[in-house]
Amino acid sequence: MAAADVPQVRPRSRRLAHDAQVSLTAFLGALPGAAVALAFLAWSPASVDLRMALALLIVVAWVGAALAVRARVMRPLRTMTNLVEAIRVGDFSLRGTGARAGNPLGELMLEINALGDNLRERRLAALEADALVRIVLEQVDVAIFAFDGASQLRLVNRAGATLLDATPEALLTRSATELGIAHWLRAPNASRIERAGGTWQIRKSVFRRGGIPHELLVLTDVKRVVREEERQAFERLVRVLSHEINNSLAPIQSIAHSQRALLTRTPRPIDWEDDIASGLEVIARRAEGLGRFLTAYARMAQLPPPRHDQVDVTALVQRVAELETRLPIRVTRGPNVQLVGDADQLEQLLINLIRNAVDAAAETQGGVAIRWELEETYVLLEITDDGRGLASDANLFVPFFTTKRGGTGIGLALSRQIAEAHGGELTLTNRTDATGCVARLQLPRRA
Repeated sequence: MAAADVPQVRPRSRRLAHDAQVSLTAFLGALPGAAVALAFLAWSPASVDLRMALALLIVVAWVGAALAVRARVMRPLRTMTNLVEAIRVGDFSLRGTGARAGNPLGELMLEINALGDNLRERRLAALEADALVRIVLEQVDVAIFAFDGASQLRLVNRAGATLLDATPEALLTRSATELGIAHWLRAPNASRIERAGGTWQIRKSVFRRGGIPHELLVLTDVKRVVREEERQAFERLVRVLSHEINNSLAPIQSIAHSQRALLTRTPRPIDWEDDIASGLEVIARRAEGLGRFLTAYARMAQLPPPRHDQVDVTALVQRVAELETRLPIRVTRGPNVQLVGDADQLEQLLINLIRNAVDAAAETQGGVAIRWELEETYVLLEITDDGRGLASDANLFVPFFTTKRGGTGIGLALSRQIAEAHGGELTLTNRTDATGCVARLQLPRRA
């Protein structure tokens, strides 16, 4: 092997430790003075014993001064080392002494103490946030699972443990395969599973904990959500029914009391027969209105399932447009297409939408137009009006809610019910190209 091929090994420099460097610097700093003192002592005419005693005193003072300088430098450094180590291991209770402004060493101690306070407050906030999250997880009714990259369970709340019929402590650190729920991790998002006698919907997301990605599974009891929505809908319906019935019964009761008082008066007024007739007319009118309201409710509640027949869209639109006589309906002819549905129910749906559009357009002397087009497997019908538009869309499809004088509040609710029964969708929004409203009805071509 050539000499040039031999790797050159550089000698490693051996540096003295910092405390040794401080000690050596202190000794060397005092060396000139000690040497001069010893030189003068050597040429002194004093006795040998005295010179030896003085020389020993000089050496002791020299060494003592060097050690004092070393201790003065190293003690604060060791204190700061202990403080930093305590902060590293999470102990924020220690504080450094001598922290004061105007002194470089004191200012450094001030910063270390402030760092400890800051980290302590952050750890306290993190612990409180973690405790709050755990309390929330325990109180929610949804089942929550968190798996690490190895599909081991790292987090589960009480609802999740109940779903697996175990305690959280018995489930943690076990793999999804051991728990028999590995197919949950493979299931697509928003899919549904059957478990514990219920139907659960899976929601999946990814988060990081300690820099490691985890997969979060949230399972919601679909039947419970549906039951809650049904309960809320029933409460709203009862409130509406109570409001409408009371609005009719209150005047009937008041007029009935007035009529009874009139009949018991002696002598009766000259026009008492006219008052009786007028009161009975009001009672009959309110009773008739209440009857219409209840009939409309029964009609909406007893909507039969749609029949599956071939419906020609062109003929359906033309027929409905001709039924409206208050305003001419502008029909923009679309493609010749047929869909499967109930012609009678779809006709009633379009009649309701066109009637609402004409009511809105009549206020501004505007017009109403209807058009349709084919979108892949759906037929899209649009009914536009030149009215004032929607002030709010919050209660558009709430049954029996109406802003029109004499309205029943079931037209749009019934229309949406018919659309959804056909597998379609009905939306009502303000126009973006002009003032007015547009109703969009999307219906599948096939049942």
